[in-house]
Formats: sequence, C-alpha cells, structure tokens
Amino acid sequence: MQLPETFHFGEDHLTAGIAIGISKGKVKGVLSDFCLEKIKISQGRVQNIVDKGETVYGINTGFGPLCNTKISKEDTKILQSNILQSHSVGVGKPISERLSKLMLILKIHALAKGYSGIAETTIQRMLWHMEQDAIPVVPSQGSVGASGDLAPLSHLFLPLIGLGKVNYQGKTISTEQLFKKTSLKPLELGPKEGLALINGTQFIAAHAVLVVQKLQHCLRQADIVGAMMLEGLQGSIKPFFEELHALRPFKGNQHVAGRIRTLVQGSEILEDHIDCERVQDPYSLRCMPQVHGASRNAWLHLKELLEVELNSVTDNPVIINDDLTISGGNFHGQPLAMALDYAALAASELGNISDRRIYLALEGNSPGVPKLLMEDTGINSGYMILQYTTAALASENKSLCFPASADSIPTSLGQEDHVSMGSISGRKALQIIENVEKILAIELLTASQAFEFRKPLKSGVVLDEIHKFIRTKVPFAESDRVFADDIEKGIDMIQQGEIIGLVEKTMKDKNLQWNAPHLEEFETY
Repeated sequence: MQLPETFHFGEDHLTAGIAIGISKGKVKGVLSDFCLEKIKISQGRVQNIVDKGETVYGINTGFGPLCNTKISKEDTKILQSNILQSHSVGVGKPISERLSKLMLILKIHALAKGYSGIAETTIQRMLWHMEQDAIPVVPSQGSVGASGDLAPLSHLFLPLIGLGKVNYQGKTISTEQLFKKTSLKPLELGPKEGLALINGTQFIAAHAVLVVQKLQHCLRQADIVGAMMLEGLQGSIKPFFEELHALRPFKGNQHVAGRIRTLVQGSEILEDHIDCERVQDPYSLRCMPQVHGASRNAWLHLKELLEVELNSVTDNPVIINDDLTISGGNFHGQPLAMALDYAALAASELGNISDRRIYLALEGNSPGVPKLLMEDTGINSGYMILQYTTAALASENKSLCFPASADSIPTSLGQEDHVSMGSISGRKALQIIENVEKILAIELLTASQAFEFRKPLKSGVVLDEIHKFIRTKVPFAESDRVFADDIEKGIDMIQQGEIIGLVEKTMKDKNLQWNAPHLEEFETY
C-alpha cells in the first residue's frame, strides 16, 4: 500500500490506510493556507449569525430538547464550554490511545472542510495534540451513535478547555499537568465550536478504520492458513478452479479461489492424490471460496462506505454559505452502524469455518494424518483440547453477532427518537476480530502439524516457506506439552502479520504473481 508523504486535511481524499499512516507518523498531516482560509470564512459566517441575532440551532439556542431556548449573544461562548462538560458522561474502560488518536485525525479532517464554524486556533490546537502524541483519554461506553458520538467526542476535546486527562510521554496525566509541562493555556471556544467538536461520527468511524485493517489481515491469513490445511488434509483443488467461479462470479469468491490456487501452485502433495477415490471434501475445505469470499464482500462493502464517511461533514448544524445554515442529520451513525454489524458477522463466520477445519484435522479421516494429529495417543491427548478453545471463541463470537443497529432507545426527551447504536457495533466488531485472530492462530498450529505428515512431499514454494518459518517458532509436537505457550506464539504471528509479510517476500523473491482477480479492491484500504 503506497502512502503519500503528506496529507492535506480538508482537501485530500482520506482512506483507512492513510488515517492509520498519519496515526503512526508515516504520513504528515498538514493544514494548507487554502484550507485555513476556508476555516476562517466559515467561522466568520457563524459570527455574522450571532451579530445579526438570527436564531440558529446550536449557535444561539440550547441543544436537543432545549433547541427553542434562545441564548443571548453574551452567553454563546459559555454555552460552548458548558456543552463539553455536560456531555462528558462516558463510562467504562478507556479506548486505546490508537483509537483516540484516530478519532482526533478524523475530526480534524472533517472540520477542516470549512462547513463547521471552527476557529483556526482550535483546529491548530487539535493538530498539536496529534503531532505531540498528547492523546486525550476517552471512555469506551456512553455513545448511542446519533447526534453523533456525543460523550466520547466530549471527552476527546475536554483538554482544549483545560479539563479531562491525556496520555502523554507514557503516562496518563491531567490536562492541568499537561499545561504545566508545555506552557499551554485553555482555549476560549467561540459560537458553535463546542457543538461542532462533539457532533460527529468519529468514534464509530475510528473503530471502523481498525475493523477494515484488522479484518483484512484476518481474511488474508485465513486464505493462507486454509490453503495449508487443504494440503495437510489432502483436499481437492478442483473446487477452486477458475471455471467453476466464472459461473457464480462474486468478487470475493473469485479472489479467494485465485489466492488459494496461487498458494498451492506446483505442489507435489496435490499431484500425489490427484487420482484418489475420494469424491468430495467437507464444506470447510471445499467451500472456502464461498465462505471466505462472502466475508471478503462484506469487508469491501464496509471499506467503500467508510471512505465516504471519512471524507464527509458529520456535525450539525452545517454552514453551507452566507445565506444557508442547515440543521440536519449528518451526525446519524446508521450508515456505518449497519455495515459494522455486517462486518462483525463476516468476521465471526471466518472464525466459525476455521474452527470446523480444526475439528476436521483431528478426526483422523485423512490418509496419513493420525487422529488428534499425534501418533502416540492415549497417553497423549494430542491437539484435542485446542479445539475446545476455538469452539469457545467461535461460540462467544456468535453471541456477539446480534446487530446493535437493530436496537434504538430514544434519548434527549424524544428529540433524538431514533439512534444507531453504531458505537456498540464498532466495539463488538473489534472484539469478534480479536477472537478470530486467536482461532486462526490455533488453526495455524494444527495445519502445520497436519502438514508435517505429508513429508517428504513438498507443497507450493510459498506454503513450504511458511511451514519452515512456523517451525522456527513452534516445533513439531510428538507428545503433549503446555500448548498455551504455542498458542501465544501463534497469536503473535497472526497479530503481527508475519505470515502475510513472509508470503509477499517469498512471492517477490520467486518472481510469482497472484492469480487472483479484483486484487486492487481487496488488497488495499
């Protein structure tokens, strides 16, 4: 994935990959003079509304059910400070610094478009927090995902007015302590600024960014580990033929089938059983293109919707021009909430079919592969209990698959009578993906054990290299040991993307190309 060196907030097209690049310091996010001029013009429009005494929601009125309460010109600044404090009602364990920083990045980009009335001093301070890694502490619970992510965004921006906490230089400190260290002072927010800061979908969208990244890594590794299991259990390659998938041309199905064909290309294991009498394999092997592919399609759907959201204005009201200010519903999280629930199901199914392949490997029905993946069983339990763990994780994921977006509890005395619950959709999706990483790690171990019994036959060059690498971390098991240690090493390989990196390096070294359609769509974000 080629990242730009510089990203212009409010102007350039933001993607999940670029947002992650900015958060890691690989891409420099900047505010151009052109962008700052747009911000200045928008702020001037808000000030004109205040000066003329026009009644505009959130600028000189109360919020939510208090929208008909007029606020005096003198009190408009107090109103903006008060809203950050009154809406900071989040509870629960704080989200990761990574997520908080992504929220900050996404909010800067949205405000920099020049439709929100934010002041240059405010957005420059936000940029300072991003660049100096002074990342606000944001509780994980409290957003219903309409009127945007009010509670988490309020906590995110409390430090602007000298309140709240931040993670800074490896410690969690109060904003007061931060100001003493840096000589910063609290900002005085102008008309509408507080509302512009806390209205928006950046909590949901930041979760979606990580879902897109982490789920794509799982999808890529599921194909690789599944291909290794196919070889270990001597499954048929025919269900992956291009001719079959041309007759049902879902993009995800075609892509997965092509990836697996590439991974087993040149395999002696395949040649060894090409004329065997087995008619067909169980679904967990045979239907990988259809199941992994469906999850790929769900991922692609989320990626496409997320890109729209990342480049949108999602606060309220929106200052269109000198004559038009609209109080609408761009803050409503439903577009991402539903897609995140779909992605959560897609991730869960990836773990579900992986667990089935693990179970299949233990049955001992594949010629040459012993029951429980160990020769001397009885005194040894072999890999039996590892599948208990994947069964538990797969079951937990199923319980997390109830769509949060199917629920709505009215808030704000009925003014906000339909909400998205998208924040819960995002949090649950990440939980499910973390469980899937663990399931795939266990399949990696079991597939490697099954793969061993095919020696001295070789697989495709890529899978052979992967197997050699795994053996540098986790040795072949001839007898029982504390498998939790092996599992931890497997999880680390999956989470660090070491398998993906090795595949790409091997293919480059051997001058191989993916024989998989729709490569650009599925391999970039």
